[in-house]
Amino acid sequence: MAISSLPSASRGRSDHSIFPAGSKTPFFLVTALFFLWGIPNNVNDVLIRQFMKSFAISRLEAGLVQSAFYLGYFLLAMPAALLMRKRGYKAGFITGLVLFGTGALLFWPAALAGRYIFFLLALFVIASGLAFLETASNPYIAQCGPPEGSEQRLNFAQAFNPVGAIAGVLIGTRFIFSGVELTPAQVSAMQAAGTYAAYLHSETLRVIVPYVVLGLLALFWVVLIARTEFPPVVGDTHTASDEGNWRELLRRPHFVQAVISEFLYVGAQVGTWSYFISYVQQYVGAPERTAGYFLTGTLVAFGAGRFSSAWMMRFFAPNRLMGLYSVINLGLVAIGIFRPGWLGLWAIFLTSFFMSLMFPTIFALGLKDLGANSKIGGSVLVMSIVGGAVLTPIMGWVSMVTKSMALAYTVPFAAFAFIAYFSFVGSQIRPKRG
Repeated sequence: MAISSLPSASRGRSDHSIFPAGSKTPFFLVTALFFLWGIPNNVNDVLIRQFMKSFAISRLEAGLVQSAFYLGYFLLAMPAALLMRKRGYKAGFITGLVLFGTGALLFWPAALAGRYIFFLLALFVIASGLAFLETASNPYIAQCGPPEGSEQRLNFAQAFNPVGAIAGVLIGTRFIFSGVELTPAQVSAMQAAGTYAAYLHSETLRVIVPYVVLGLLALFWVVLIARTEFPPVVGDTHTASDEGNWRELLRRPHFVQAVISEFLYVGAQVGTWSYFISYVQQYVGAPERTAGYFLTGTLVAFGAGRFSSAWMMRFFAPNRLMGLYSVINLGLVAIGIFRPGWLGLWAIFLTSFFMSLMFPTIFALGLKDLGANSKIGGSVLVMSIVGGAVLTPIMGWVSMVTKSMALAYTVPFAAFAFIAYFSFVGSQIRPKRG
């Protein structure tokens, strides 16, 4: 089996090495991918606000940025698994990076054309590449070293993802946001003068340079990966037993509940960050750049949470630690809902620290005891990332119907409630059904 250790309350301090022996260079190159894909994931939060301005669209329409992005994850995760089943993890890394780089470069013609649909298509291509990268990287990191350190190792690698996210938001805030926020009177005056369309187009063009640089960086990483030898890891050799058995997966309660938890978690994370700028602007009246820096701060908290949780898992069972963090987040989100303003802002801000360990921990717990089904199971877990495409527009719809950004956060509240249940109960490995 790929990963065999069980989540246990009795898990104490572990003295084993979590890092793979003899594979340090591949481990570094793959860990760097977590940083790299964190950049576009969180530039999206800036794009939502930017596109509301440059295309004069509603919050719900702008939420389609996340829908297009996470739809790419959903549709391409299974093809990624099929490719890697035949060609190995390295083929998944290379394919993903090529798609990622191509999609980022497509922002240039999309901006010149000035069509919102072209940006959504480019985002879909980027996300298709990231589907390959995540489908390959998460199982590779989990399986490339001692199985008893899978959660700790994956949390360590995933800790570099928020570092990329921080870079993404800073890049977006600095180079995409112009700092120009027109009043309705100024918009009317520019429309009367015939200059408003030119202003909107200039705002759209601001996305070109960051995305072209990002695309070139992704293609450079293709060269590094292609020139590096990747020793085989558990689950990276193809045999007849590796075909994957859907029926077998559905008989594993811990895996099914991990998929549901991952779907809800990604929706909660993406929704929380996507509308945090709007939350800050609505309840404390901060300008967009200040709100963008607040969002950057949440990502710093997220990164600190990832590194600290990887260390704390030496002493505490991962599922129990995640359960505690879920309960804390329920309290923080409740404050954000019922006490909007500075208190609510800081409460929502702090949820990032406590949600930080959830994605890699749910992923590793879901893969446990899957044996030959690990690759197909990993692809299904990546497909569950589509929660970001589903829950984010729901939050936008709730905010529009209730005219309250705070009430939209009832969506992540419900998600954290289920994750708490999964942490304490659903993650335990039980006998197969049937």
